[in-house]
Amino acid sequence: MAQVLEFKLPDLGEGLTEAEIVRWLVAVGDVVTIDQPVVEVETAKAMVEVPCPYAGVVTARFGEEGTELPVGAPLLTVAVGVDEEPSTSTSEDETSGNVLVGYGTGAPAARRRRIRPSALSGGSSGASPAGAANGASDPAPGEAAVDPAEVSTSSDGATVGEPIWDSAVESPAPDAPRGVAALAPPYVAPHASEGPVAVISPLVRRLARQHGVDLRELKGSGPDGLILRADVEYAVQGIAGETRTQHTAVRQAAPASAAAPTTAPTLTGGERIPLRGVRGAVAEKLSRSRREIPDATCWVDADATELMAARRAMNAAGGPKISLLALLARICTAALARYPELNAQVDLEAREIVRLPAVHLGFAAQTERGLVVPVVRDAHGRTAESLTEEFTRLTEKARQGVLTPTDLTGGTFTLNNYGVFGVDGSTPIINHPEAAMLGVGRIIPKPWVHEGELAVRQVVQLSLTFDHRVCDGGTAGGFLRYVADCVEQSAVLLRTL
Repeated sequence: MAQVLEFKLPDLGEGLTEAEIVRWLVAVGDVVTIDQPVVEVETAKAMVEVPCPYAGVVTARFGEEGTELPVGAPLLTVAVGVDEEPSTSTSEDETSGNVLVGYGTGAPAARRRRIRPSALSGGSSGASPAGAANGASDPAPGEAAVDPAEVSTSSDGATVGEPIWDSAVESPAPDAPRGVAALAPPYVAPHASEGPVAVISPLVRRLARQHGVDLRELKGSGPDGLILRADVEYAVQGIAGETRTQHTAVRQAAPASAAAPTTAPTLTGGERIPLRGVRGAVAEKLSRSRREIPDATCWVDADATELMAARRAMNAAGGPKISLLALLARICTAALARYPELNAQVDLEAREIVRLPAVHLGFAAQTERGLVVPVVRDAHGRTAESLTEEFTRLTEKARQGVLTPTDLTGGTFTLNNYGVFGVDGSTPIINHPEAAMLGVGRIIPKPWVHEGELAVRQVVQLSLTFDHRVCDGGTAGGFLRYVADCVEQSAVLLRTL
């Protein structure tokens, strides 16, 4: 006897509400152990491998690769073997610890009542569920690949391998006739508008809510009248109730204006790229920064010849190599100690400026997945060697796409070295909710007046973008001037060490 347990997408921390399935690590029928990673998902912060808190056989997966799921949506179901003695709870050795933020597996979550899909139509018990005839074919996302002859019943009366219905809002109508899966167009229960809605996917429900579609008025084109995402999309376009074949025929026969969306004209041609994952998170955060933060930018050119010479001398003395980024970070932390107004955030609800005691320094890094900003914790208390080690570690994690949400959040000030792209200057957008960002351009030979004579020196452009709510231009200018002085004369920094 086996018990089917449903594993939902857990809270991955840092206020994340959804994640995209990047790669399944298990298939239906695989045996999994407790805390074994079963799926790789991409959040707005990072790539995360999600471990399963149950041990058993995977009976269903919910969602294809590329599908975006909200937190709390079903990921997969696992058939777990139980003891001979009936028990309503999972034994202690079948659970794991708090493997991810927001959920523990000390005891199984409350079970939802399960109803076989054929119950959509009532009738005799001899009718077989839709999809059982698929045999050896690969199961569709969210469909269990279980032999009907081996189907067993869990302790709560659920049939193993059958879709899960939320008994509160999604259970099928009990008085609809059986065998509706074979009908075309899909059968709709006569009292569907009065009873629960046949929807399994939370994405379908969310899409309907966003566009104001009443699911009770739709005819599902899925097995046994199941409402699919395509049904909702057809409804949004003003042709609800049409099957895919009917929709195609209407679109070919009717004027172009009849098939046009009722909300807004659809752009034709071009490549559509979903704005989600890291790209979506960047877009949302930068847009919010532009909306909320009245930013201003000042910049200055600095002679970095002495700084480059100091770095060469440090590395020639032996020991771990010191990176230029580490030296610039050390200058930043010293400048923030003199101008703490820029190591702050604005609390809009309280209408207060919050000056932060520690410097958690973010640095912009471009990866194949997009722009990320890893954070070096307690940068103000680190040496140049320690900063170099941490920059190297986080950069490598960024390239591998394995940064955790903790690595990417909590920054108080950002250092942006856009000189690696071969550009001199920029007016960067502040990394919300921080108050400032220092930009560093490329260091190149330029004519420069040095000690009263024209010479070729290593020159860099520095720019500071700051939140004008936390300070005025005098403070921002003083910060940038101090940074430039430290770049030009390293001895200036020694006074504060």
